[in-house]
Amino acid sequence: MDVRDRVGAHRERMKAQGFRLIQMWVPDVRSEEFAVEARRQSQSVAEAGRHSDDQEFIEAISVEWDE
Repeated sequence: MDVRDRVGAHRERMKAQGFRLIQMWVPDVRSEEFAVEARRQSQSVAEAGRHSDDQEFIEAISVEWDE
């Protein structure tokens, strides 16, 4: 039995058990570009806390809900 047959049989067994195959692309967290962008975003978030009063604004306009 070659690889194609084994993979096909495995997929058929999974379908019979009620599973569905999905495939998706995700970021390559091992790439240098990912590391650079992650660093940039984390620095941006860290600096936002020091240079912004957004949270104070949100709290000022928020109302408590009665549950």
